[in-house]
Amino acid sequence: MKLRWSHAVIYVRDLDAMIDFYSNILGFQVNDRGPLDPNAPGLEVAFLSQVDTDHHQLAFVPVRGEGPSTTLDHIAFRVDSLADVKAMADKLEADGRATELMPTSHGNAWSIYFRDPEENRIEIFCDSPFHVQQPQIRGWDMSMTEEELRAQTETEFGGEPEFKPMEEFHADLRRRQES
Repeated sequence: MKLRWSHAVIYVRDLDAMIDFYSNILGFQVNDRGPLDPNAPGLEVAFLSQVDTDHHQLAFVPVRGEGPSTTLDHIAFRVDSLADVKAMADKLEADGRATELMPTSHGNAWSIYFRDPEENRIEIFCDSPFHVQQPQIRGWDMSMTEEELRAQTETEFGGEPEFKPMEEFHADLRRRQES
């Protein structure tokens, strides 16, 4: 049996503010919204998604107290390209509600980490063309071109154990899964 990521439920403080940010900045759509419990009519849940194959990728429930109230470290969303990562970073900076924007290279992925308006940590990433044994974390300059970032990634991570083109890593995975 293979499991694939489906959704996350996030406790929030301000349901409308979080829906606004995730809809207008991150591009999610509210697919359903209603009472969590018919016996508690003031408590709603909202279901959001970006894909037509899933009713929801995120659900927000406004029961979060003050201060940290979850053990969730971050939610990660894959995008198709470095241009998409950069476009999201530009959008986040222009909007101003996200904080702690942090361009990060794991060697195998190029990311922008940030905190949403309620301080949940989010990662938007694209795959790099390399496999690098994890964990790895380095910063990168958002003004770099993809060619420059690729060269920097090879230089910084090329000496790491198991550094190889991603295609080789996937081929190795397939062989291990088939045996």
